[in-house]
Amino acid sequence: MTDRHVIVGVDGSLVAVRALDWAAEEAVRRGTALRIVYAVADRDEAGPVLASAAARVHERHPGLSVQTRAVEGGAVRALARESESGVLTVVGTRGFGGVSGLLAGSVSWRLAAQVHGPLLVARGDHPRSEGREVLLGLESDADANAAAHAFQEAARRRARLRVVHSATHRHTTPELPSLVAATSPGQERQARMDRAEEAVPQFSIARLRAEYPTVEVDIRTVRTDPAHALLAGTREAGVVVIGARRRAGQLGPPVGPVAHVLLHHSHCPVLLVPTT
Repeated sequence: MTDRHVIVGVDGSLVAVRALDWAAEEAVRRGTALRIVYAVADRDEAGPVLASAAARVHERHPGLSVQTRAVEGGAVRALARESESGVLTVVGTRGFGGVSGLLAGSVSWRLAAQVHGPLLVARGDHPRSEGREVLLGLESDADANAAAHAFQEAARRRARLRVVHSATHRHTTPELPSLVAATSPGQERQARMDRAEEAVPQFSIARLRAEYPTVEVDIRTVRTDPAHALLAGTREAGVVVIGARRRAGQLGPPVGPVAHVLLHHSHCPVLLVPTT
């Protein structure tokens, strides 16, 4: 029996059931066990919820190894601790604000800054992800871990990988126009920067393309808001993968602005991969 496992947090809500279903599929896809975790004040209260969750998984995936664990304390701390030994942690979300339940948006929101390893937030309206493309948000070489996970996801799903590369907006000081069209120093400098920016994703994923030759890759460089460019792509994607730039201990959101938007509004599950 393997000691590798996918972790999912449950609390008896319908949102948690959706997360449980996603986590079970991810465990099957990865060939790992599934560990179902319920964080409660009294462990004796966890029995019925855990038994129901395990029965649902066994009915849908008879061959999947399932473990259940009741832990005392808050959901965020419990799942962060459990994630130290898992290959993936999965939670559900209803969105943010004015909701109840352990796995409401606040848990996925806070857990993103504390989890060890990748975190899958199961949201969106797609009933299944098979056959849908994998979407990767790429800003720089700092997203190497996210890129590697995106290629792995595409290979597991036998899906196309769409890379949305966000080019940095740079503002140059206005200058007098050149007498020769498109040859002013500022225009030449901007053209060089544009070419360099567009080369970033090609350079960043060259090794991964060689490692995963069967994965079809489509790269698009955008100079608009990267969060909304990715958000539009989530309508057709099976999962969106982004690097998580954590801000634990700082004022403001615990993750970066792109993750902020996707955790609120994505139409498909969001896979947050800690940056190096």
